[in-house]
Amino acid sequence: MTPDAEELKAWKGRSETVQDTVTAAPVRMLRATLDLPPDDDVADLPPLWHWLYFLPSARQSELGPDGHPRRGGFLPPVPLPRRMWAGGQLEFFSRLRVGDAIRRVSTIDDVKFKSGRTGELCFVRVRHEVGSPRGLALREFHDIVYRPDPVPGAAEPEYEVAPASVLARHVVPDDTLLFRYSALTFNGHRIHYDRRYATQVEGYPGLVVHGPLMATLLAGLAGRQFVGREPAAFSFRAMKPVFDLHPFEACGRPDGPDAAELWIRDPAGHKAMAARMEFKP
Repeated sequence: MTPDAEELKAWKGRSETVQDTVTAAPVRMLRATLDLPPDDDVADLPPLWHWLYFLPSARQSELGPDGHPRRGGFLPPVPLPRRMWAGGQLEFFSRLRVGDAIRRVSTIDDVKFKSGRTGELCFVRVRHEVGSPRGLALREFHDIVYRPDPVPGAAEPEYEVAPASVLARHVVPDDTLLFRYSALTFNGHRIHYDRRYATQVEGYPGLVVHGPLMATLLAGLAGRQFVGREPAAFSFRAMKPVFDLHPFEACGRPDGPDAAELWIRDPAGHKAMAARMEFKP
């Protein structure tokens, strides 16, 4: 029986706790994936690299046809077919370090339903609090949107034009990059590496670039502009999908002495993701 909206809203407040250890190998491999020079002396995780840990480990028999774990478990079993990481907000209190034993407490913060241009949408907001031996390291709000399949022939929405940038990184999102990032984050969602599935089943023009990958690129761009500064907060919002068919740009510009405005510029010149990084004074 399909759960109704009130049943799904009752999941608000559910929580789970998981533990992990910050190991060096994923850090080394993500540096290689992002084409950064090797650095075996890195002890502190850059902002957002905690996404390399606390990875879900659903058994193969527990996966759905899209490669995601079947609905249920910690997240509410929303019946809408498409799940997207819509954005997030993070506060940083202390750095996570290689060798740390870490703990994450996750709570369903909210479940909301709205009517959108393509039909009913369900928004699930998850709060993560990550601690290390030194106390609370970061608090993250993870925004997930569930939506129906697109209507064939529906008109494209109006997208925001990306502004001129001061900082920019040219990114070639080939299928090797997307496969390596999927492997590092144990993300089985087939839209990121299975071209036949992405194009013939889900109707995308190509492989979909991971939202967290783009957010990580933007956070790194800000970090290279504000070298030596400690991050205070980061927020990002996905605005349209990006595909592996053409290069895109990670862009930004300083916004005063302690912040950077950031965005992804897609090949058509649209803003595909908007973000902001703030640093401690």
